[in-house]
Amino acid sequence: MRIWGKIFKDNRLLKDTVFSTDENTNRTRKIFNGLEEICYKFDLGVPIWLDNNINEFKRLNKTRFYQDSFIEKIDFDFLEFHILEE
Repeated sequence: MRIWGKIFKDNRLLKDTVFSTDENTNRTRKIFNGLEEICYKFDLGVPIWLDNNINEFKRLNKTRFYQDSFIEKIDFDFLEFHILEE
């Protein structure tokens, strides 16, 4: 599985990274591990999955985390989390 994390501000890509894993766990665990690793690389707290994030992720295999998903103040508009391949 490969997961792409991107940080945007003013419709511009500021940072991006790709998380890859071949671990032998279920899909949900891979997704959560990917989000944790991407947030670690960006030096961010892990965002909270809100209902709209869950629904969007189920439909599109990607979601955007805005300020309301983070506990601390963020200096960008959103973090996009996207599955590239499984």
